[in-house]
Amino acid sequence: MLPQGVKKTITDNPKKLANLIDLVNLPSTLREFVGQSQISRLGCFMRVWSYIKTNNLQDPNNKNVVNCDKKLKSILMGKPQVELDELPALIKLHFPKAPK
Repeated sequence: MLPQGVKKTITDNPKKLANLIDLVNLPSTLREFVGQSQISRLGCFMRVWSYIKTNNLQDPNNKNVVNCDKKLKSILMGKPQVELDELPALIKLHFPKAPK
């Protein structure tokens, strides 16, 4: 269900798993999309992926490309199309970096 890049991150570096599952306060655009004020990065990615699948936003000719609708564009930097391997990085931009 998760793209290979996310699976590889989880298995290769367990410390990064904590960053994926920690709850974070969301910025307003992402909060409106997800419908919650707090969610983990992994949970957010799962919601976005579910939205893409539910609304048939994958390009029928190339399943590695997502055709963004207005709602999805609002959280993916206004891009009309996004490749699947870009999704985690674009979602990560909404999550503040943890202080060291």
